[in-house]
Amino acid sequence: MVTGAIMALAAVAALFLAPREGEMGEVQRLFYFHMPCAWVALGLAITCVFGFSIAYLVTRNLRYDRIAAAAAEIGVMFTTITLITGSLWAKPVWGVYWTWEPRLTTTLILWFIYVGYLLLRWVAAPGHKRARLAAVYGVVGWVDVPIVFLSIWWWRTVHPRILGSGGFAIAGSMAWVLALCLAAFTLLFVYLLVLRVRILNLSSLLAEREAQAEDEGVEK
Repeated sequence: MVTGAIMALAAVAALFLAPREGEMGEVQRLFYFHMPCAWVALGLAITCVFGFSIAYLVTRNLRYDRIAAAAAEIGVMFTTITLITGSLWAKPVWGVYWTWEPRLTTTLILWFIYVGYLLLRWVAAPGHKRARLAAVYGVVGWVDVPIVFLSIWWWRTVHPRILGSGGFAIAGSMAWVLALCLAAFTLLFVYLLVLRVRILNLSSLLAEREAQAEDEGVEK
């Protein structure tokens, strides 16, 4: 309920309270949704996959594997939204929905990394072998993250820079609206992660009890 209220407040602020950008006009308001989605996808979700994959490899606790899986599911969703909102924003500004510039290309690679992680979990049988393979994949896949962030400095790109040598490129009311949206999407990520982990934990418990019941039936 609190998350929903903050999300609604952030949407109102982005659509109605933030000032109209001088050059791009109203389409710039997509930025207040695009940037937070990218923050969740390229920051929070993939870092959770990375961190909890390492935690599983160290402890062999399947609970950490389930948290990593939940984060990946949320991550692929927010990466998809990031790519869509970015394309909608790019069309009126760049004249095309898509261009193979470094930031977009490396973000698309991250999307494929997420999808590959989920496909691996889908085709492999549940258990420690699947968890181990997924964990190794999740750790290696994180390598793309610094490449995404540094791509606009490493290569020539048309993608705008939010953070430069002089600090943040936005200020004033735009900055506080962005901060509100980032906070709202962070809370949304935490809410979705907790909810999905609970579902996965219950599914795991149900599968264990079903297996136990089958074993007891065979013994009888």
